[in-house]
Amino acid sequence: MPLDLDELRRLYAGGGGADIHDPHFRAVAGLNFKEGDKRKWPFAEPATLLDAPYIAGGLSADVLDTLDVALIGVPMDLGVTNRPGARYGPRAVRAVDRVGPYEHVLRVAPMNHLKVADIGDVPMQSRYDLAQCHADIEAAYRTLAGTCAIPLSVGGDHSITGSIMKGLATKTGPMGMVHVDAHCDTGGIYEGSKFHHGAPFREAVLAGVLDPTRCVQIGIRGGAEYLWEFSVASGMTVIHAEDVAGMGMDAVIAKARAVVGDGPTYVTFDVDGLDPAYAPGTGTPEIGGLSTREALQLLRGLAGINIIGGDVVEVAPEYDPTTITAQAAAQVLFTLLCLVQLRA
Repeated sequence: MPLDLDELRRLYAGGGGADIHDPHFRAVAGLNFKEGDKRKWPFAEPATLLDAPYIAGGLSADVLDTLDVALIGVPMDLGVTNRPGARYGPRAVRAVDRVGPYEHVLRVAPMNHLKVADIGDVPMQSRYDLAQCHADIEAAYRTLAGTCAIPLSVGGDHSITGSIMKGLATKTGPMGMVHVDAHCDTGGIYEGSKFHHGAPFREAVLAGVLDPTRCVQIGIRGGAEYLWEFSVASGMTVIHAEDVAGMGMDAVIAKARAVVGDGPTYVTFDVDGLDPAYAPGTGTPEIGGLSTREALQLLRGLAGINIIGGDVVEVAPEYDPTTITAQAAAQVLFTLLCLVQLRA
């Protein structure tokens, strides 16, 4: 019931931005307003992923064991088959200066409950050698797997995810996957390379680190369909973009949850899963994709799954002067962080 004018004046006249009376909102505000109604300026100081504290040299067991979540960049795009530029994805997402701190649908403020830090980027030994980059990625996530920190990563092209999975599987064993994308990325060796961004999930299944029967791929579409027979042959669940509209998002979420069950699950989000109207800054855009509203509904619907890591990949900011692709990617990253807080 609305308050009358006298009560509104008693509670709010002369009140500052931090004067909030609802107990739930007051708890969130209390950890974000440190000095009366003063908050940290979002456009000040060096940029980090989700405005988290930065820890230089954070990819060490001693540091990672103090964290609940490690935010990490993987600025490598040597595996692209079309337009390059995803190497700049981590910088573009770091530059987004206003995401969170509150997720209004899930009703959580994850930075208030989790120890989170941006630990920088995976160190690479060669900017030219794709196979060496993947060895470096796998080694970095093997270090992460031996600690308490759950990694949430920003790519880079989608080839990085296969090596992330190989590193994490040393702790979890074979994992399930929720995969949002225009493409299944289960192709074979192309032009002598198994590490390109069209193949990470075939490689991960064949390496024994990804359980295909616990994998769901959502938003698939476009002219490369003939390349993805491995997905069906291996037992993955493929939900095409056209099927999303027909099923409705509630049914898609229910199917995804049923497929991954309660086992360890990795969530990977390629921004080309979004329609180019919402994410033009990517290397392989495909029209007819998800909207950002649908994507957030899907991710929120995963609350409670046993998420052991996640990523957002293929942000190529050079093709998007509006920055809306990076904005979408940052919001996806924040929602993944919320899923970590709410994990079973």
